[in-house]
Formats: sequence, C-alpha cells, structure tokens
Amino acid sequence: MTRHSLTLGLAFISPWLVGFLAFLVYPLIASLYYSFCDYSVLEPPVFIGVDNYTDLVQDKIFWVSLGNTLLFACFSLGLGLVLSLTLAVLLNLRIPGQAIHRTIFFLPSLIPVVALSVLWIWIFNADSDRGLLNLVLEAVINGCRRFLGLAPTFSGPNWLGSETWAMPALVLMSLWGVGHPVVIYLAGLQDIPQSLYEAAELDGASAWQRLRHVTLPMLSPVIYFNLIMGIIGAFQVFTAPFMMTRGGPGRSTLFYAMALYNRAFEDLRMGYACAMAWILFLIILALTLLATRISRRWVQYDR
Repeated sequence: MTRHSLTLGLAFISPWLVGFLAFLVYPLIASLYYSFCDYSVLEPPVFIGVDNYTDLVQDKIFWVSLGNTLLFACFSLGLGLVLSLTLAVLLNLRIPGQAIHRTIFFLPSLIPVVALSVLWIWIFNADSDRGLLNLVLEAVINGCRRFLGLAPTFSGPNWLGSETWAMPALVLMSLWGVGHPVVIYLAGLQDIPQSLYEAAELDGASAWQRLRHVTLPMLSPVIYFNLIMGIIGAFQVFTAPFMMTRGGPGRSTLFYAMALYNRAFEDLRMGYACAMAWILFLIILALTLLATRISRRWVQYDR
C-alpha cells in the first residue's frame, strides 16, 4: 500500500473516525474518570478515588434497583424467548395469509415506547369501566362465577398502583415487543435444510420430535443471539417504567437505569452515576460471558 493510498483512505474514513473518537471513545474514557470523582456537572470534578464504588455497596437504593432489574430480566427474558420462538414456529407454517399474520405480530414492536406506555397505562387502569384489561378479566371471571352459581365478586387488581402487581404488569407489557426476535427466528428457520425434516419424517418422527431434535438444535445460534440481546435490553429498560410508574409504588419498579438517571440528573451526582454505569457494564459483561460459556454445550454451529 502506497502512502498516497493510505492518506486517501484515511481521508475518506476521517468523518467516521472523528465521530467515533468524539462520541464513543472520549465519553467512555471521561465516564471512567468521572466515576472516581465527586462531580456535580456544575462544579469541576474532584478526584476521590474509589469512594463512589464503596458508597454503592452501602446504598440501599442501588441494591433495590439491581434486584428489581434482575427480577424483571428473569421473567421478561424467559417468557419473551419462549413466546417469540413459539410464534416464529407457528408463523413459519404454510397457511393462507402467512405474510399478513407475520405483519400483524411484528407491527406492535414498531410503536414508539412513549406512545406504547400511554396505551398500556389505559389498558392497566384499575377502574373496570376505563381499564380494558380489568374490564375483560371481570367480564370473563364473573361470567364463569355466574355460570357456576357463585356471586360475581371478582374485581381486577390495581396493576400500576400495587407493589404486588406493578412488576407483573411491566413484564406483561414487555411481551408486546417480541416482534423483533420473531423476525430473527423466522430468518433462522428459513436457513434450516428441508432435507432434515424429510429425513426425520421418513424415520417416523412426530411434529414434537422434529421440533426438539431438528428445529431447536439448528436454531440454537439464533436462540443464543436473542438471549444475549435480551440480556442487554432487559438491564437497560428505562422508558416504559419511567413513563408508567416512575419507579413506584414503593420503589417496586425502580430499575437500575432509572436509579442511575435519578442520581445523575436529579441529584446531580454525575460521578456516582458514572460508577453505576460501569457496574452495569460489568454485570452485563459477566452475564454475557456466562451465557457464552454455557452456550458451548447446546449451541450447534455446524450444518
């Protein structure tokens, strides 16, 4: 490679290099430095060593937000993986209107999160005459009670106003956006050789056996990819709970990203928030490495 070619190539990629250095590398280095500082944005940063990290260990709100995030991640990720995989397998069947069905299940994931949050606030409304979910639940359950000769006394829960039901409500809402992993699963299903299914049918394999011994092993790299993306997304959840509950009631839906936001922009403890951000990075990194290590036992890349 001549010097002229090198110079010309660097000139062409220089806009990207400037953006990469200014908007990614510098913020990363700056946040790492600020995590060791007492920094309020309004005053110059003061280096305090590892005090921010030691304060995190003693911060009750930090542990509550981390616990809430772990709980949400476990249920939303597990249910989301199962639901999206099931929908993908069903949408992959040769049925009339296949394209329309796929579009219907993908469209909800295109709705902006803020608009979606407003919609679900109405759905989760505790008043049976205004909340769609409670209206349906009360109609169905009380109808069954009348059929059994019992008094129609069932009343829907206060979804967003109860410490017991607020977290399940957000988990339920998270399943609304499974359209993206469904599309990825569908792409993976198209890549499975039909000869494998034909051979399995000739051997007398049932539909369940074909799913278990052909579809799932061949789809395992895609499942692994969606698992990693789900871990990252679940630990960064912010907009929906911020719009719907603001972390309440009683901090039952205070997620890690919300606690970080509160420290940075409400308490103006930017250095402390940077320390929280790096702890979050290490948690996601550790879980990703754990998932990668475990995946060696069940992910099959050979086809």
